[in-house]
Formats: sequence, C-alpha cells, structure tokens
Amino acid sequence: MNILSALTGLYMLLIFIRIMLTWFSGANYGRPLEILSGITDPYLNWFRRFPALRAGFLDLSPIVAMAVLSLMNQVFSTLAQYGAIRLGIILAMVLSALWSAASFILGFFLVVLGLRLIGYLTSRDVYNSTFWRIIDTISQPVLYRIKRILFQRRLVNYLTGIIVSMGTLLALILVLGRVIKFATVFLAELPL
Repeated sequence: MNILSALTGLYMLLIFIRIMLTWFSGANYGRPLEILSGITDPYLNWFRRFPALRAGFLDLSPIVAMAVLSLMNQVFSTLAQYGAIRLGIILAMVLSALWSAASFILGFFLVVLGLRLIGYLTSRDVYNSTFWRIIDTISQPVLYRIKRILFQRRLVNYLTGIIVSMGTLLALILVLGRVIKFATVFLAELPL
C-alpha cells in the first residue's frame, strides 16, 4: 500500500507538471512532452469527456482528476497505516479528500495571484499576452470576492488587494489544514 501511495503521489506530480505546461502553448518541449502526454493524457481525457466539468473556456476536469487521485492516495496510505478500514477511517478519508480538493483549489488560486503579482510588479504588458489575459480572467473573480469580504465597500488599490488576497488564501490553507488534520486524526481513531 505504501508503494501504491507513492506511485499515485508521483502520478499526481506528473499531471500537475502536464497541466502547468499547457499554460505555455507554443513552447516546444519536444520528446519529453510527448512522453509526459502519453502518460498523463489518457487519464485526463477520461475526465474531459464530461461537459459539466467545463465552464466556458475554463476546464475544471484536471482539478477533479487530481481530487480522485488524491482520494486514491489517501486510501492507499490509510490502508498502509492502519491495515484495515473502519467507519471512522472512512469518515477521515472523506474529510481528507474534500480538504485535499479544496486546498488544491486554494493553492491554485494562490499561485495564480502570485503570478499576477509578479506581472504587476514587473510591469509586463499584460493586455497583449494570452497568458496574462488567462491569469487575469482567473484572478479577478477571486480578488473581487476576497476584497469584498474583507474590505466591504472601501476602495483598496490593486497591489494591496493582491497581497491581502494572497495572505488570506495562505492563512486559510494553513489554519484549515491544521483543523482538518486534527479532525481526521480524531475520526480515524474512533473505534467504529
């Protein structure tokens, strides 16, 4: 089970690299990208066939694919650790899988906002590049919602909004991660 857990973790890393490389279309990675695509695309394509996982040009299927792999990874590591599955362990795994998907999404938005901050600070010509338009399309709704929650109707400059939003997402990941870890340990130790 430890080997299966390690293999699913490695496969998740390969899929993450593949997803990141799709952001840089036009770059020629040659044979390494072909090998990576051959390994990861069959799994990703299985999720891409579901239209409910698409919102406009935004494809959410890789996030769902990563969540499924994360759940499998949790099952394997839990079986390796406890040797059996009880109701408490099942509840702990479900909670952990939900948190894994949520933390991945929060981390994704944190990376996108980090990229947006870099673009803002380096004064890149962000409106003439497809990459920066995609980053803006993803980051603007997140910025808007976080600024609206934290600052209500007060005006905040763009740089402050990005930094506060990144800090908020990082705090959520760290604090909720601790709470979820405590809750999963508690559930896993229940004698159910």
